[in-house]
Amino acid sequence: MGSTSSLRLLLHICCAPCGSAALERLQRQGTVTLFFSNGNIFPPAEYEKRLAEARRLACACACDLVEDVYDHPAWRQWVAGLESEPEHGARCRRCFEFSLGRAARYAQTQGFDGMTTSLSISPHKSTALLFAVGRVATDHFLDIDFKEEDGFRRSLELSRRQGLYRQDYCGCEFSLAERDRRRHSRAGA
Repeated sequence: MGSTSSLRLLLHICCAPCGSAALERLQRQGTVTLFFSNGNIFPPAEYEKRLAEARRLACACACDLVEDVYDHPAWRQWVAGLESEPEHGARCRRCFEFSLGRAARYAQTQGFDGMTTSLSISPHKSTALLFAVGRVATDHFLDIDFKEEDGFRRSLELSRRQGLYRQDYCGCEFSLAERDRRRHSRAGA
């Protein structure tokens, strides 16, 4: 792969807050390009809000940002039949396959030395599952658990410092409905 400073790395980011600490850490290994590919995000206004924050992060960190096409209908087709799956179930795996597959194809066509995802910073995501999906997507997947080195806390700190919008659900309409059920349940308790 060459010397560390010459590595060209692609970082799939799910959102700017998670991307902030992941980017900070990954930049120690080379030049990083952010890849925003999140066809799962719903509604479109939420997608636009998260994309705007990814743009702000890229600008603040002086790195390139590649914006994949927002294709929620293709994502819905990709997860078809798994709508009733619980969070962290088979639908989530398919979702990871969708986004990481797109990132891997871009990384390959553009000659990146490696790619990874900021999703591993979330305490709500299975790092082992992300790594398994990433390794299937590309031989150049970097198994980096951004939760390590207190990464999630660092993402909270950086997003507060930069004033980044922090969402309160993963992104899809199914996680949004789950969030709303939890809120309703707490309000009724």
